[in-house]
Formats: sequence, structure tokens, C-alpha cells
Amino acid sequence: MLTRLKSLAIDLTPLRTSRDFRIIMVSGLITFLGSMVTYVVLPFQVKEITGSYVAVGLLGAIEIVPLVIFGLYGGTLADAIDRKKMIVLMEVASLVLTTILLINSLLPHPKLWVLYVVAGIFAAVDGLARPSLDAMIPRILPHDQMMAASALRSVRWQFGAVLGPVIGGILITWKGVNAGYIFDVVTYAVSILLLIRLAPSPAEHDSPAPSLSSLMEGVRYAMSRKDLMGTYAVDLAAMFLAMPMALFPFFADELQAPWALGLLYSSMMIGSVLATFTSGWTKKIHRHGRAILIAAIFWGASISLAGATSFLPLVFFGLILAGGADQISGIFRSTVWNQTIPVELRGRLAGIELLSYSLGPLGGQARAGVMAQFSGLRTSIVGGGILCIGAVAALGAALPTFRKYDDRTNEFALAERKKRAHTPEPE
Repeated sequence: MLTRLKSLAIDLTPLRTSRDFRIIMVSGLITFLGSMVTYVVLPFQVKEITGSYVAVGLLGAIEIVPLVIFGLYGGTLADAIDRKKMIVLMEVASLVLTTILLINSLLPHPKLWVLYVVAGIFAAVDGLARPSLDAMIPRILPHDQMMAASALRSVRWQFGAVLGPVIGGILITWKGVNAGYIFDVVTYAVSILLLIRLAPSPAEHDSPAPSLSSLMEGVRYAMSRKDLMGTYAVDLAAMFLAMPMALFPFFADELQAPWALGLLYSSMMIGSVLATFTSGWTKKIHRHGRAILIAAIFWGASISLAGATSFLPLVFFGLILAGGADQISGIFRSTVWNQTIPVELRGRLAGIELLSYSLGPLGGQARAGVMAQFSGLRTSIVGGGILCIGAVAALGAALPTFRKYDDRTNEFALAERKKRAHTPEPE
């Protein structure tokens, strides 16, 4: 029994073997906690100012264009300049933006347009920073630790995503939205102090300068691999069609439980945490494409369950299941990317990955808001989950190479394993 439990436990090897990975983890735990407080405070502030479903959903729509442009450009930069410098600079930029939100919240009549403008710039900053952060991982850890690294990195996300909304809800109730922004400012400052301790991560000596041609090289590579395209397409469909979080402020009101707003956000993350800390079994799964498809279908079904009931414990249960399914999908997707993409292309492909896992939720917020406006809150949530199930099943049928992906036989996984076996392990 004890042996079986140990086999389920999360693998901590990357934390033991890499100082830089430990820094990234601790910094991420702190900064994302603050970011998730703002993630709750910002739509709440828009709701208080406007009372509109569409106005809240518009926050996600506004972020799409800058995320596309700067996510792709950030990928080319990640392959061309020192990744540490990019990460630190963008963290400083995020600190400045959160300070602007704080100042706006202290005005007698906070400006709605400031919230939208800052949200758009935040998306651009995230697009520039995330590819560099993602592209550092294969450089600081060996090939056989990619699955464990994917699970561990999600811990920092989950820590913030579970506690952040709860803290955000408490701060809003206690001192108002400005308290949430103050909290975020402090976490960014601490994160910067940690990140400057990272070792330099310069570009490969033969890396191309940032340009449209280098970007297109990455796009062509991604499009040439149907297994990669499957990882992008399935997550885009699942998140766009079934992401309900923009509706949570209204859902809490309909459930006559405004006190539960933070718990609605946190429930999905609790499921994510449970999936992560019992993720030891994932290293025994080799058919990653099939695992991603099953997890995405389970995500859609769980969202529909949460939206179909007014019994609060069952709502929480559905959201917990959805969060666990999304996390399992994310672990397998990240493993496919980190085990099969050449290091010299990793930054540019990280930019494309950023779009795949960010545009879906952002577009999903807009979709949820518009659908709720015209067909009702429940229809938006339940119908979105059903649409997700159908779309994911269709993609699985249309992409057999992705569906049959197996890391023991995939040519790209085998090639990268062989290449990295001849590269000295990072200290």
C-alpha cells in the first residue's frame, strides 16, 4: 500500500538537482499569488462600475490582440537574447502596471478605460515574458525530468490560483479593491529580488536575430508536426468553449452566495492541486495524445455538471473535477513540448504555446459573457461544456497522428532524447 502511494506522489527531483529551478519555483509561487488576487479584483471592479456581463467579458477580448502579437515576438526574443534579462525586465513592467491600477482605484471615481488599457498592456508583457521563462526549463534540467518539471511548475500556478482568489475576496470585503492591488505590488517586488539571482541564460551562439523570418521558421516547424498542432488545437477548443470564470461574479449572485465568489475561483484550482500532488502515475503513461483528449472531454463534462445545479457543494465538486482534468491535460501537453522540440527553437515554439493556452481562456471569457447576455447564465456554462465535448471528440478523430502519439516511438521524442543524452547535464 505504501509503495503504491509513493508511486502516486509528485516527483521532486528537479527541485533537488537545480538551483535555478528552485528560484523559478519560489518566485513563481509568490508572484502568481499576487497576480491571482488581481485576477479576482479586476473583473470585480469592472462589475461594480458597469454591472454588465459583456463589460466583464471584454477584459478577456481586449487581451487577445496584444497577446498574439507580443507572444509571438516574445518567442523570437527568447531564442535571441538572454532569457533571464527578459524575465526580470517584464517583472518590473508588471510591477509598474499594478501600481497604475492601485492609483486608479484610489481615485474618487476610478476610470473604466484605465482598467481595459492596463489589462491589454499586461497581456503584452506576459506575451514577452512567458516564452523566455518556458524556454529556460529544457536548458536547466535534463530530458528525463521534463514530466516532473511540468507537474512542479504547475504547483506555483495552483498555489496562487487556490489562495489568490480567496485572499482577493477577503481583501475586497475588508478594505476594497485597492487592498488587492497593494498586495500584488508587494509580491512583484519580492519576485524581482529573487529573479535577479538567476544565472544568465544567453542565446545559442548561432541563434537568429529576432525577425519575421525567424518567427516563420518556428511557425513552419509547428505546422509540420501534427502531434504538436493537436496539443494546441485541443486546448484552444476546450478553453474557448467551456471556460466559465468571467461569469463567476454573476454565478455567485445567482446562487445567492456572494460570499462564495473566491471559492468558485479556488475550486478549480483545488482540483488542479489534487491532480498535481497525485501525478506520479503520469510517468507511466506513454500515449500522451490520448491522455490529453480524455482529460479535455472530462473538463467539458465537469463544467456542464457545475453549471447545471444550484446545490453549492455539487457546483464546487464539478469545478474541482474540471480543474483536475485541465491540470492532467497541461502536464501531458508540457511534456510533449519539452521532450520533443529542439532547444534552438524552444523560445519561438514557447511563444506559440503561450497563444494556445492563453487565447482559449481569454476568448472563452468573451464567449461566456456574450453567450450569457443573449441566452442566459446557465446556458452559457452548461452549453459551453457540451460544445467542448463535441469539439474535442471531433479533433481527436481528425488528428490521428496526435491521437496515437507515444513518447516511446515518436521520432521527435527519440531524436531529442538522443541529442540531450550527449549534452552535459546542468548543475
